[in-house]
Amino acid sequence: MEYSVDGVQFIGLISCALLGIRHTRRRGFEGVDGAAQNRKLKAMEEKMDFIGLAEGRFSVRKFSDRAVEQEKLQIILRAGQTAPTAHNNQPQRVYVIRSREAIEKLQKCKLSHFGETLALLVCVDTGSCWKRDYDGKSSGDIDAAIVTTHMMLAAQALGIGSTWIMHFILEAVRAEFEIPDNEDPVSLLVMGYAAADSRPSASHAERKDLKDTVKII
Repeated sequence: MEYSVDGVQFIGLISCALLGIRHTRRRGFEGVDGAAQNRKLKAMEEKMDFIGLAEGRFSVRKFSDRAVEQEKLQIILRAGQTAPTAHNNQPQRVYVIRSREAIEKLQKCKLSHFGETLALLVCVDTGSCWKRDYDGKSSGDIDAAIVTTHMMLAAQALGIGSTWIMHFILEAVRAEFEIPDNEDPVSLLVMGYAAADSRPSASHAERKDLKDTVKII
């Protein structure tokens, strides 16, 4: 792992997010030697920082009052900036919700409250999103999700917890943060240092076998 604040480098972690390899440890594919597959997989995982990073991350539902340092926030934002987007149009518009006043406004926009000291609201400029020519499908939600994932995992690498909130009150978000009509709010990442007694949910580690979610053609 390598990163710096000036001319930020964030190497070996975030680009792996799109590989879909999270929580594959010790689970082989149907039709292969499971034990041999799992030994190889474990040996590969031991050489990778990403698996440990992804498995260690959980949705934090109780934050401490410690503020996220500006340098770490800058790295997190840089990780979002490096995210791939369709046609490289980069339609994301990230709102950093950090001041006391902004955090108070945020509480009017959601039903769950975790004591966060920072939040990142990821919107997309609808006019900048790439659209598929044969049916007009927009890349906006996908682009925003990739950006959000990059920032979420960058935060984890820096010891900062997060929870991805989709169930926010859209009308309140638009009103409280004066989101222009050409921007669609997609995801809300509440963040901060986890409280000492913060724990993953009971079902956090439950994962389906790869044979139930992957089809090899």
